[in-house]
Amino acid sequence: MPDTYDLVVLGSGTAAQVASSRARAAAWTVAVVDHRPFGGTCALRGCDPKKMLVSGEEAVDAVRRMRGHGVEGDVRIAWPDLMAFKRSFTGPVPEKQEQRYREQGIDAFHGLARFTGPDTVTVDGRELKAHHVLIATGARPVPLGITGEEHVATSDDFLELEVLPARVVFIGGGYIAAEFSHLAARAGAKATVLQRGARMLPGFDPDLVGWLMERFDDLGIDVRTSTTVQRVEATDRGYLVHAVAGGREQTVAADLIVHSAGRVPDLEALDLVAGGIVLEGGRLKLNEFLQSVSNPRVYAAGDAAGSGPPLTPVSSHDAKVAAANLIKGNHAKPDYRGVPSVAFTVPPITTVGLGEAEARERGLKFRVKSEKVPQWFTARRLAERIYGFKTLVEEDTGHILGAHLVGPHADEVINLFGLAIRHGLTAADLKETMFAYPTGASDIGYMI
Repeated sequence: MPDTYDLVVLGSGTAAQVASSRARAAAWTVAVVDHRPFGGTCALRGCDPKKMLVSGEEAVDAVRRMRGHGVEGDVRIAWPDLMAFKRSFTGPVPEKQEQRYREQGIDAFHGLARFTGPDTVTVDGRELKAHHVLIATGARPVPLGITGEEHVATSDDFLELEVLPARVVFIGGGYIAAEFSHLAARAGAKATVLQRGARMLPGFDPDLVGWLMERFDDLGIDVRTSTTVQRVEATDRGYLVHAVAGGREQTVAADLIVHSAGRVPDLEALDLVAGGIVLEGGRLKLNEFLQSVSNPRVYAAGDAAGSGPPLTPVSSHDAKVAAANLIKGNHAKPDYRGVPSVAFTVPPITTVGLGEAEARERGLKFRVKSEKVPQWFTARRLAERIYGFKTLVEEDTGHILGAHLVGPHADEVINLFGLAIRHGLTAADLKETMFAYPTGASDIGYMI
């Protein structure tokens, strides 16, 4: 006989944790299933371990910037020690999460889940019957579709490197390529980025990305845009990456090739057809309540849902929405207003709200204020040359439509703009706020 649960959650990341806890608090019987260590992408293979490594990079960069300004000597990244520091965080996560499930009375199953019917999933031959299922399986790298793809490592692999290779090539030019190329270069590797698009970081303001590219140049990162990778060849000395740019073939030698060309919902192994769950454009077809349109027992959250931006806070938000609808019936809808996004280069680049082109396409009337300001105190005290902003303020209402920052503390200050957008604060409200001085936030009044 199958085990029966009110809710079976597929995945164990942020969305899964939030939804399973809320369902259990409502006295539901809950099971979670994951074929990977419990904890999910953010805690084990994404945001958190990446930021742990960035900490070492930030320290090295700070010393190098302040050399000649009262700081002497040189520093370097000791890769094995930095990796050990990262593992001091990630190592305990799976057992802590499993213990948390035990304490909450949630049954946890290790294994690959797949649907065998509209209300059943199997895990290593064990059948679980579910009144409801939440798909929270995260995302996986998009297939590159090139010869030699089997030689391309994932970002997960990069985060587990015992030794950093001398030559690292990144295929793609988004978050992973930007962040990891900075880290690799500061750790002494030769980093090359092969980006199919016309520029790096397409989700960020193009002017600010242009300013940030100066730092790529400083680090000696070889960024090749409008470049399409065609195949990867293994040799006795490593790998050769064959690409085309402007009709011309080019070859780049590498010891490690990292996939950084984007991710898609991780749904392939679930046998959605057996569950009566339809896809649209490779994504789950959901209604406004994050519920499958073809199987009302099934909901989705986070990257697997593909409804909002692929960010950890969105996963948590989705899970709260889905849990509310599961427990009390469909009534809650996701709200993705004012969700900031950060690429943790050093310095970081950030965005929230509308971009300039998008605002114009919507026909909005707004004023733009944009400036590169390395002369401001926030940058000068750190000997940082990259600091700038672009803000969009609606003419009639004074509401913040969008904000885009690059430079020191941008990853923190952007949250205040996100707060303003989400809660309808105006430029006047921000100007009238007394921020601690001197801090990154105290620059906000001059940015709007």
